[in-house]
Amino acid sequence: MNSSSGHALDSTNPTSSTTDNSHPSLYGYTPAVARHFENHPLQGATERGRVVRVDRNLLLVAAGADLLHLPYPLTGETAVTGDWVWIGANRAGGRQILGVLPRRSELSRKRAFEDSSAAQVLAANMDMVGVVVPVDRPLTHNRLERTLVAAWDSGATPLVIITKADLAAVADLAAVADDVVGKVILQAAGVAVVTTSAENGDGTDELLAHIPAGGTIVLLGPSGAGKSTLINALVGRDVQDTGEVRSGDFKGKHTTTSRELVPLPNGTVLMDTPGVRGFGLFDAEDGIGEMFGDVEVLAARCRFSDCAHEGEPGCAVQGAIADGVLEERRWHNYLKLQRELAALARRSDAAAQRAYQREWHQKVVSAGKSQRWAERETAERKDGSGTEGRGRKRR
Repeated sequence: MNSSSGHALDSTNPTSSTTDNSHPSLYGYTPAVARHFENHPLQGATERGRVVRVDRNLLLVAAGADLLHLPYPLTGETAVTGDWVWIGANRAGGRQILGVLPRRSELSRKRAFEDSSAAQVLAANMDMVGVVVPVDRPLTHNRLERTLVAAWDSGATPLVIITKADLAAVADLAAVADDVVGKVILQAAGVAVVTTSAENGDGTDELLAHIPAGGTIVLLGPSGAGKSTLINALVGRDVQDTGEVRSGDFKGKHTTTSRELVPLPNGTVLMDTPGVRGFGLFDAEDGIGEMFGDVEVLAARCRFSDCAHEGEPGCAVQGAIADGVLEERRWHNYLKLQRELAALARRSDAAAQRAYQREWHQKVVSAGKSQRWAERETAERKDGSGTEGRGRKRR
C-alpha cells in the first residue's frame, strides 16, 4: 500500500484548488464532486477521500493515490461505501476522517428484523442503480417492483440489467429466458433495460453508455444473478470471485461479502453488493410514485374522492382491472407497499403510533360492548325478564 501522504490543501482554505494527488481521481471524483466539497468546507481538512469499503471497525478510504484503513469519524457519523469524506491529520501525525459530506443520493432499506423502523444504508453517492435480473430463473414480479421503488427513491437513476443472455440458446432455458425478458420490459416501464452476456461480452458497451462520465453504479440482485461475473467482464480481469448456481433452486453462493467500489479504466465506478434476498422499504413515497404512477393516476379518476377501490360505483381502479388494463397482482402489490410504509411511519412516529393504538383500543372496546349487549338482550328474551326488573335489589 502506498504510504505517501499526497499533496495537501491549504489548511487555512480547505476549498482551494486540489492537485491530482489530493483527491481519489480513480473513484469518481468529478468536477461536480469537487464543487460539492467546496460547498461543504471543514476546518483542518487537508485531503478529500471516498469510502471504498467498510471493514468491520475500519473504513477502506481512497485518498489521492493511497488506499487507507481509517477509523470511523470522531464526530460519530456513520459512513458507508460511496461516501465522500474530509481527511486531516491526527495527533500522532497520521490521517483521520474529520467529517462525512452530505450524500447526493442514498440507497436504503428497512432493517431485516420486522419491528425495526430504522434504515440500513446500502450505498451512497451513486448515479445509477443497476437492478440485475438473470434469465435462468422465473421472474419474481414483486421483488423487481420493490427494488425499483427503492432505486427511484434513492435519488439515482434505475437501470435494469438482464444477465446471462447466452443461456437463452440453451434448449431447457430458452422459454424461461424469453419470458423473463418480455415481462421485465413490460414491468419496468419508464426504466431503461439492457441485456448482457458476460460470458460473450455482449451488451457491456451498451451498459457503460448509460452511465455518465465518471459516474458510479451500484448493482443489486439476488445471489447467483451474475453481478460479480459482469463486473469482471467490464473490468477486463477477475477482480471478483464467482460461484456456481444450483440448478434446483437457482441459489448461488454469496461470493460477494461486502459492498466495494471497483474503478474501471474509463473512469466509471462499479459497486457490487452481496445478494439481496428481500428489500424492506424505508420511507419510499417518492419511489412508489415513480414506479406506480399509473396506478395513482387511475385512483385519482375514481368518482368519489374517498373511494376505497373495493366495489364503489365509478371506481376507476376496479374498472381498469376488469378491462385488463391494470394487473390485479400489481394493484395488490401497490397496496401492500403502501401498508408497509404506513406501518413503518407509525413505528417511527411515537405520536402516530399512540393515536393508532387508541383508535384500535376504542374499536375493541366498542365491539366488546356491542357483543355484551347483544348477549344480554338474547338472555333476557329467553328468560322473559325485562331490563326494568334486572339489577333491582330485593327488600
